[in-house]
Amino acid sequence: MSGDAAAALARLDEITRRLRVECPWDREQDERSIVPHTVEEAYELADAAAQGDDAKMLDELGDVLFQVHFLSLLLEERGAGSLTEVAEGMTEKLIRRHPHVFGEAEASTSREVLTNWDQIKREVEGRGADDPFADVPENLPGLLYARKVLRRAAPEEGSPPPKDPEARDRAERWLGDLLLELVRISRRLGVDPELAVRAAAGRARDEAREAAD
Repeated sequence: MSGDAAAALARLDEITRRLRVECPWDREQDERSIVPHTVEEAYELADAAAQGDDAKMLDELGDVLFQVHFLSLLLEERGAGSLTEVAEGMTEKLIRRHPHVFGEAEASTSREVLTNWDQIKREVEGRGADDPFADVPENLPGLLYARKVLRRAAPEEGSPPPKDPEARDRAERWLGDLLLELVRISRRLGVDPELAVRAAAGRARDEAREAAD
């Protein structure tokens, strides 16, 4: 990290701590009240990235970074952690989950990387050791929840995005149009598409669990 970057992060930390003490709104917040803002900022960052808007992405990254600082400070205040521990934990996790970079494992494709990643989470970290779906958050948006469930149920079926930008754009447009048509159908049927896809993902999860028993 450059000296300028370290100085900028130190200044952000200083400002965050001052707001926590001197701003009535910031002083009243806890993780339950802040996390909805964290989720909103993440969506705004995703929108900037999807639009290819670098200036907006730079701004939204700052918002997300502030959220990380603020939530880490809440942990520090009750002796449950700190920004230092957050960074150290993330560094250790990245090294542990990339044995093909920092160890002797091999992974020549992104699919192999993801397979190793999930295996390490289960076998080394004990997350979902007996149930691969144990750590899939139930409150994810429907499509994201479905994607995570299917990835755990059949990791070999996934494919990386097309490398050619035009091919990727064609694939995204085709899939987007298909999903939009399904939403139109759901309106005609009077069915909530979010609830429908979550229910279908739940059935796929249960079927995978039964097949593994």
